[in-house]
Amino acid sequence: MEKTSGIFAVYKPKGPTSYDILREIKKTIGDKKIGHAGTLDPLASGVLVIGIGREATKRLGGEVKKEKEYLAEIKLGVISSTDDEEGDKTEKKIIRQPSKEEVGEVLKKFEGKIMQVPPIFSAIKISGKSAYKLARQGKAPELKAREVEIKKINLIKYQWPFLELSAVTGPGVYIRSLARDIGKELGCGGYLADLERIRVGQFTKENSVRISDLSVVK
Repeated sequence: MEKTSGIFAVYKPKGPTSYDILREIKKTIGDKKIGHAGTLDPLASGVLVIGIGREATKRLGGEVKKEKEYLAEIKLGVISSTDDEEGDKTEKKIIRQPSKEEVGEVLKKFEGKIMQVPPIFSAIKISGKSAYKLARQGKAPELKAREVEIKKINLIKYQWPFLELSAVTGPGVYIRSLARDIGKELGCGGYLADLERIRVGQFTKENSVRISDLSVVK
């Protein structure tokens, strides 16, 4: 089905940035206005909501606020400067590996409305500058905790040092921060090793356009 305007979803693979996907679509739509709702990091895959046309892009703000669902893999026993696979890693000295029961109890603490500090490598603005730009300059931006909501969090699999979980969230949740904070609460550190966003509102992995099908976007 041709997408000439409106809002739809693309399944972003690992590697390209969200803006790379927009540039790819832009090649086929010419000078039409285009935007996306809810950035996915290059190392993340999944549902990226796209708006084509002036009216559609105006509505993207509403899409950003919709419920999101993720599948995440956390590596425990190691921390990362970016809270994900890209950063500089530091191994933590582990006296005892957490049990599956302890992991389950910790995950429950993160369900509901929580205070969360965004990663320093994020697009959060500090005095008009993106936090990640300040971090790359060697400055340590101080980001304040803000209230976010994790509506549901479930343990899928745990085999040290990897922990797999699913999470349904409200807007503004950083899964990188969640991974970091879970590791901290477990006393062993952790970072986000893999992330897939499988739903944004009504848009799912199954009804998203694949990159190989972008020729249908005209």
